[in-house]
Amino acid sequence: MTETLRSPTPTRLLDVDALRGFALFGILVVNLAFFASGYPFHLVTDPAHGSWLDHSAEFVVRLLFEMKFYLLFSFLFGYSFTLQLAAAERAGANFTTRFVRRLGGLFVLGGLHAVLLFHGDILTTYALLGLVLLAVHRIRPRTAVIAAGVIVVVMAAGAAVAALVGADLVADQGAALADGRASTDALDGGLGSVIGEHVRSLPVMAGSLAVQGPLALSAFLVGLAAGRHRLLADGIGGHAVALRRLELVGYPVGLAGALVFAVGGGTVGLAGLAVCILTAPLLTGAYVATLLRVFATPRGARLARVLAPAGRMALSNYLGQSLLGVLIFTGVGLGLTGDTPPALVPVVAAAIFALQLELSRRWLARYRYGPVEWALRAVTNAERPPMRR
Repeated sequence: MTETLRSPTPTRLLDVDALRGFALFGILVVNLAFFASGYPFHLVTDPAHGSWLDHSAEFVVRLLFEMKFYLLFSFLFGYSFTLQLAAAERAGANFTTRFVRRLGGLFVLGGLHAVLLFHGDILTTYALLGLVLLAVHRIRPRTAVIAAGVIVVVMAAGAAVAALVGADLVADQGAALADGRASTDALDGGLGSVIGEHVRSLPVMAGSLAVQGPLALSAFLVGLAAGRHRLLADGIGGHAVALRRLELVGYPVGLAGALVFAVGGGTVGLAGLAVCILTAPLLTGAYVATLLRVFATPRGARLARVLAPAGRMALSNYLGQSLLGVLIFTGVGLGLTGDTPPALVPVVAAAIFALQLELSRRWLARYRYGPVEWALRAVTNAERPPMRR
């Protein structure tokens, strides 16, 4: 979710920002379900929406989106870390001081986001893991990739062991359904009710990050290694064969693992979760490989130019998505929480993202940075950056 710094290599920036824009859409599709109903947060299905169409929509989201797109965001965080490091060196600035200020600003934004807008915030986790990334940033690329692999294997093994011993994330189905009803009612209330629900959800959110956090760190490390090797800096020329191999392995293995995950009910099924932890990075990598190969074509370059503005101001758009989620679904706005079937949620997500693509294009035609990116840059560099072009 970090801002991409300017570079003399515009092709790289276009591809990186376009990838970030693509990831932004995937995150929105997953997150919006938690605004539409309070049941998913408690790992149960809303009993009010049980049609085959609703189940099919939830299945597709689990298959293609869940556990994949936050890994892409995390990879880009690690990659952008190397760009920021290079920018600080060019400016003769103290990178550690800059980056710590940036993480502090990100943590504050994440805390406000978690309380005011969305109880599934990832920014605070990124801020804390960023300190780990800073501590190990001199690690060799090969060692970083090996460490990432070890983290993934350990996390998958932990989920597998939990499944073998009969652990259950939803020990009492009736209680979970009651909690889902209570959360839905709270989200359908006014501002105080929504904030109260978010605050009550913080301990559960922190527990879920016990899985998401280490996996995000593994993607940070892979992104760091990619940035050190400048894998996205010079187009796909020297990497076409590797990208094709990643597709040939990533799609069959990644989709097979995603199918096990989806059939098992998503994150509620520990056995499916263990398989997904191992295979989701491959499917995410296949997505990236395909997009990079597409971006290298004339038509694909136009697609990259459409996605890139949203990616350049991804932090503003990420927070904006949550704000729109509050205004569309909760009682603060239209009060549609609990009344929106799962099959309609991806349609709403597509509409929101289309709006963000256009607004981002118009905004960046006049301004250098997104509004939140500008504020975070000011904190990072301890100066007021110029805003207008």
